[in-house]
Amino acid sequence: MRKKKTKQIFENVEVIDAGAKGKTIGKAPDGRVIFLTNTVPGDIVDVQTTKKRKSYFEGIATNFHSYSDKRTEPQCEHFGVCGGCKWQHMGYEHQLFYKHKEVENNLRRIGHLELPEPNPILGSKDQYFYRNKMEFSFSDSRWLSLKEIQSDAEIKDRNALGFHIPGMWDKILDIKKCHLQADPSNAIRLAVKDFALKNNITFFNPRNQHGMLRTLMIRTASTGEIMVVLQCFEDNKVQRELLLNHLKERFPEITSLQYVINGKQNDTIYDQEIICFEGRDHIIEEMEGLRFMINAKSFYQTNSKQAYELYKVTRDFAGLTGNELVYDLYTGTGTIAQFVSKQAKKVVGIESVPEAIADAKANAANNKIENVDFYVGDMKNVFNTEFIEKHGTPDIIITDPPRDGMHKDVVQQILNIAPRKVVYVSCNSATQARDLALMKDMYAITKVQAVDMFPQTHHVENVVLLEKL
Repeated sequence: MRKKKTKQIFENVEVIDAGAKGKTIGKAPDGRVIFLTNTVPGDIVDVQTTKKRKSYFEGIATNFHSYSDKRTEPQCEHFGVCGGCKWQHMGYEHQLFYKHKEVENNLRRIGHLELPEPNPILGSKDQYFYRNKMEFSFSDSRWLSLKEIQSDAEIKDRNALGFHIPGMWDKILDIKKCHLQADPSNAIRLAVKDFALKNNITFFNPRNQHGMLRTLMIRTASTGEIMVVLQCFEDNKVQRELLLNHLKERFPEITSLQYVINGKQNDTIYDQEIICFEGRDHIIEEMEGLRFMINAKSFYQTNSKQAYELYKVTRDFAGLTGNELVYDLYTGTGTIAQFVSKQAKKVVGIESVPEAIADAKANAANNKIENVDFYVGDMKNVFNTEFIEKHGTPDIIITDPPRDGMHKDVVQQILNIAPRKVVYVSCNSATQARDLALMKDMYAITKVQAVDMFPQTHHVENVVLLEKL
């Protein structure tokens, strides 16, 4: 007979720190760490455990004896349920402190790296309404609050257009107002939902795989251009065009109105045909005179203003004089490559996604940049000895890998080439630290700069300059 799992209660626990993935940290009476989800460092709380492991607990605060002076009032009515902005209840200056601390801790503790005095973290001027891309999901069986569940009232409206409840692939929280993307994002989303309800256009059911409306993507640019992409599960031409025409008339500022019919089990659109209903199939983003075409499938940093700051740090760390051959690994749509090209002799960009490289080439041509070449393929396979012999040994390497960091073969190839400088841009300082540890016998870390791209969340970017010993 299996033992019944008992949840423990710990009283008067002081929350002492903020850790990875946005969780905060307390200590159990036996010294084990407790990872919490609903507290701020400085709170004194009673904790009910939800998981017990050999070296730690996970839990939730059930009673607050005193509140931290680091707390602030969350602006969003959905805070605590949505899960998208886990740190809204923490003052922004404290968010920056813990982000900076996490970066430094990861580099020192995971990488065992010798660091110079890190620069102060670069905060974002916009703490809300900073994202240029949002994706919302439709559902005909929305998430119900505990109050609604316990109520005797009949709940008739189960349709939702919003975000997935954390950890629940089939439950959508209906969003009244999101504080992440500037207007007219909220107005467009609410207008889509209202029109669909009034015209009996069905919302998707992810379990039973039926319903017409599946997802809504809204992209905005600093140029003022707006893209809206409606994803439909069922192909109902009359209803689809009714809704799209309504959007066209209601929001004439939309410069790219598109749709996709996706009958697959998953809602990823990267293998789907995107159909342009009105306007262009892309919007234009601008940065320092460079213009970038952003289509429905393009990757572009989701905080445009902070992306500019991040790229300026990257370029500054590279210290280009105009005579260098630069390799830009994991180049994406070639934004960094083009951004540094004016100060380099030549830039070579490598990326695994063919569509991203097609965008990079088109943008470079439109920007009349002739000293940048782009190549597509899996990094660990393309970035080899033959490639180096053909395109030249780089003086400087800029690398901006995904969250998993660089493959060990890529790190080894960098060591084989031994460029004078490596500028490592990372959205995950833990995997960055792991990679840097493999390079510490050949390179010294001379500059570190954390950049906050995502206020109200625990995510942070970090740029490190490596110089050959």
